[in-house]
Amino acid sequence: MKPFYKVLLAAIIVAALLSPFASAAPDGLERVATDLGFIEKGEGSQVMESPVPDYAFPGIENEAVATAMAGVAGTALTFAAMYGLARLLKKKDRSLS
Repeated sequence: MKPFYKVLLAAIIVAALLSPFASAAPDGLERVATDLGFIEKGEGSQVMESPVPDYAFPGIENEAVATAMAGVAGTALTFAAMYGLARLLKKKDRSLS
């Protein structure tokens, strides 16, 4: 197995196992909006719906499984984006030589 795939597999396993332990507290901006009382102004004004609201896949009853799936999907998407970027930069570097 290539080292890239080993790292990807390890990251996905870690994401699946640790994501259910993520903090249930809101992020910093959401917390400030709640504390200062203007969170309601932002409700319903989203430009688009989130595909994974609150870091849990919708429609899955088990919250831990839904959160783990979101962690795995996020990890896989991040690796895919970085892999694509690395390939683009590598091609560009070769063309400059």
